[in-house]
Amino acid sequence: MGRETPRERRAHLFAVIEAMTRQRSQGEADTNAARIAHLIEISKLSRASYYRWLEPKLSARDDADLRDLIQRLALQRRHEGYRRITKRLRDEGLIINSKRVLRLMRADNLLSLRQKPFVPSTTDSQHKFKIVPNLAHRLEASGLDQLLVADITYIRLAEGFVYLAIVVDAFSRKVVGYALDDHLEARLAVAALDMAISARNPRPGLIHHSDRGVQYASSQYAARLDAHGFQRSMSRPGNPYDNAKAESFMKTLKAEEVNGKTYANLENARRNISVFIGDVYNADRLHSALGYKSPIAFEEEIRKADAANRIPMTALSPK
Repeated sequence: MGRETPRERRAHLFAVIEAMTRQRSQGEADTNAARIAHLIEISKLSRASYYRWLEPKLSARDDADLRDLIQRLALQRRHEGYRRITKRLRDEGLIINSKRVLRLMRADNLLSLRQKPFVPSTTDSQHKFKIVPNLAHRLEASGLDQLLVADITYIRLAEGFVYLAIVVDAFSRKVVGYALDDHLEARLAVAALDMAISARNPRPGLIHHSDRGVQYASSQYAARLDAHGFQRSMSRPGNPYDNAKAESFMKTLKAEEVNGKTYANLENARRNISVFIGDVYNADRLHSALGYKSPIAFEEEIRKADAANRIPMTALSPK
């Protein structure tokens, strides 16, 4: 072994470890794993590299096909990271490790695009309207239409800015209401809320959470929430985590749609952002918090499960 290269020596040691741990009786899986770890440790080798060495080796043709598939997926979705690309590969029937996908994407310079956006102020919390308590703090929704979160951001045009108000279902991460206009008046936020109510028709008792901005504290917005029997909730001062799910969408919107684009005018921005919300974010984008499903697919799965658990009326008979 003295004249072997480090790679050959490592491969030889891995082969010895594999041979020593190959034949084990049933019921010794845990013991065998511990034995492998011990042998790797005393050999001063990497456990990850050992298990990578064990993986089936692709032929040159298979490896080229895999890289081609990864390249096509990554270039179609320049803002998806290696974890989501791995999920899409597995959906196509491939058995592949996310670390391998990361290595190939890094080698081919296909890692997702990310930019840190400039964020002007869209929130004025110095107002005369009532501030309500935070009901959403540490609340985890267990179903659809239990908790809605709302926020407002700016969108840059070729000349000037417009503003986007959104309403998101906190359980499915689906954007259920939005409005884009050239002002920051309360009616902008109300328009997004009205779209969400029309789309979902939620029951009274739902919690609506937002920041302390004047749009959400206004009498016009409060009246709309009260008319539908919704509970009002607002973030604590200086705490960016209370409305994290709404802000997460805004971050995704900026990174994957807005940054790097210049919209000609308000109507151009409306068309592009409407397509992004409806066709990309809600229908196609995979969310790690949803088990790498899109919000629409996740909601369909929830509704099917709910329908399957209902007792059919025909199964009930009068006594």
